[in-house]
Amino acid sequence: MTNLLVLGGSGRTGVHVLSRAVARGHRVRALVRNPDVVAAPAGVELVAGTPSNIDDIREAAQGCEAVISTLNNSRASDNPWAKPVSPPMFMADAIRNALTVMGEQAIRRIVVNSTMGAGDDWARLNPMARFFVNISNIKAGFVDHSAVDQIVRASDTDWTLVRAVALTDKPAGGPVRAAEAGTETPGTRINRADLAAFLVDTVEHDTWIHQSPLVWNTRG
Repeated sequence: MTNLLVLGGSGRTGVHVLSRAVARGHRVRALVRNPDVVAAPAGVELVAGTPSNIDDIREAAQGCEAVISTLNNSRASDNPWAKPVSPPMFMADAIRNALTVMGEQAIRRIVVNSTMGAGDDWARLNPMARFFVNISNIKAGFVDHSAVDQIVRASDTDWTLVRAVALTDKPAGGPVRAAEAGTETPGTRINRADLAAFLVDTVEHDTWIHQSPLVWNTRG
């Protein structure tokens, strides 16, 4: 059993992390802006605040042993042309705050939900995908994810960057597969609940430390 802090627990992947972690017997605390609107499962402690404020993270992290981040740089909708609504480097600033607090409170383990194409994985995207990202408002999220990648890798923590392929809420029809980028050809989709389970597994079993696996559903 782990005392777990979840950042981004009110999001579409984060709510699944809360459910999976509690169901497995972990003590779970989530830092959320408005606890009154978060449909958290019984057993989750909701702390009001934002990861943009380091003092909010300090309060939420007390007594925790590991951190899972499912933070996202949000747009007004899933449309790639939708206007960004998060600050330009929201995730990078939040993760920098989290890592500072982890150092202060001697927390070693962090698992971050990243994306295919972040950091050094950018070159592995096909040219059409890179072109589309660069001309759309998806670019802001990729820039932020890549900054997170760099910050986390430079930290003195037991980190894992979980690079998800395209996310879906639909049943993906197959088990989760994970591999270091460049070693296998990934599938195109991963179900959010399956991704959440993988994030919790990674903390629970101390796997993929100092690695950045791509994750996908094998049939979907």
